[in-house]
Amino acid sequence: MALITLRDLGMVTPHALFQNLTLSLGPGDRIGLVAANGAGKSTLLRCVAGQAEPDAGSVTLSRGASLGFVEQDVPPGLLGLTLAETLRRALPPAERTQEAWRVGAVLDEFATPEDLRDRPLAALSGGWQRLALLARVWITQPDVLLLDEPTNHLDLEKIALLESWIAGPAARTPMLIASHDRSFLDACANRTLFLRPGLSRIYAHPYTTARALLAGDDAAQERKQAKDTKEVTRLRRNAGELRNIGVNSGSDLLQKKSMQLRDRANRIEATLRPAHAERSGEIRLVSRHTHAKVLAAIRDLTVTTPDGQPLFRIAKLDLRQGDRLVLLGRNGAGKTQLIRLLHRATAGPVPGVQLSPSLIPGYADQGMAHLPDSRTPHGFIAAQPGISDHRATSLLAGAGLGTEAQTRPIGRLSPGQKARLGLLALRLAEPNFYLLDEPTNHIDIPGQEQLEAELLAQGATCVLVSHDRSFVEAVGTRFLRIEQGQASEVDGAG
Repeated sequence: MALITLRDLGMVTPHALFQNLTLSLGPGDRIGLVAANGAGKSTLLRCVAGQAEPDAGSVTLSRGASLGFVEQDVPPGLLGLTLAETLRRALPPAERTQEAWRVGAVLDEFATPEDLRDRPLAALSGGWQRLALLARVWITQPDVLLLDEPTNHLDLEKIALLESWIAGPAARTPMLIASHDRSFLDACANRTLFLRPGLSRIYAHPYTTARALLAGDDAAQERKQAKDTKEVTRLRRNAGELRNIGVNSGSDLLQKKSMQLRDRANRIEATLRPAHAERSGEIRLVSRHTHAKVLAAIRDLTVTTPDGQPLFRIAKLDLRQGDRLVLLGRNGAGKTQLIRLLHRATAGPVPGVQLSPSLIPGYADQGMAHLPDSRTPHGFIAAQPGISDHRATSLLAGAGLGTEAQTRPIGRLSPGQKARLGLLALRLAEPNFYLLDEPTNHIDIPGQEQLEAELLAQGATCVLVSHDRSFVEAVGTRFLRIEQGQASEVDGAG
């Protein structure tokens, strides 16, 4: 029995995000929702949750069924509450005392350490904040779950925990999951919806299998499109020839035949649709040449928290040209601190770090906080050396930032737009040593694949942090695992 039914759903804001979308979710359905940045995933979830009104069609929730929506951002009003209190306040006021035991039960389901339960949400890592939002919805015992980018900010251990939870306690709960994490979608989704402004496609398979089927269907559609276009051209040409002959000979029969051919051409032409193209823009990189074999040499380095508490030690580590070193470890282990320390070393001496004089850094942090929030993307890019106003407009458009986004303050851009702007700025810096902290956060799957391809094609040297298993496995050449205060090289990300 369907718990949620979408019928001919459509949204235009101002261009079409999706239209004529019809599907249902029943017990055991876990639908992976895939689309480019800004293509309507969050909008669709809000429509299903009743937080946005679609322009066409309807959403029907089965009588008596309840829905839980886990959004991407923590509401500011929750940040001052403890983790346990955040869950308790999700219960109806009349049940908060008698049903308080459910708080501990749900936190146990998510393997929450005791020492975290009484900490304010603001003091928790981004990963635990994401799990807190999920636990807060789960304690209300929803019949359907809507998850918007649930793996953002989760380390590999927490992603594995989330996957186990979905396969276990939540196995029978229907879910609609918007995600760019290909491995997570393969592990958790049993159906995949590719959301498109024209014809959206849904397959009864996890992401990788569904992606292959989609590619086959798109190729078949393109072949049919080409064949039908040729047929339209042939019919119109024949119709024109018959009409001329009919006029010259005074034959009403030939003119009637000409009209029939034109009508047939019109009917075929009305079915033609342009091939689908992602609108998210290109990601390109540059890796400037250097003769240095070793770009960074680390000796007896202790990485600390911002207030000076030791996190881990590296005895010896040389980063050679072409190395792509992936940092592995739990949230809070110190991966980001090492990235930041290496970035500081590019600006001035840092004990224990020796950089090649020919090193040119390219740095991108998780939230693209190095971008100036008050400036516009156009002003920021046009201020780069050798970039004219016209070229800035062209570069930004190529990266997926349209005219409206180019003149908006950077602080008001979506996370995906910020990520693409930050990667464009990296390209213009022409570095030969990339420092990338969660570069795939907020980037859609086509963007991730472009970033992978560019890092490989450029032979880029980089140190990176990523919890995206597909990305790490594609680009990593060396792996440094950080745990229990030590850093050691391992053979892979597993």
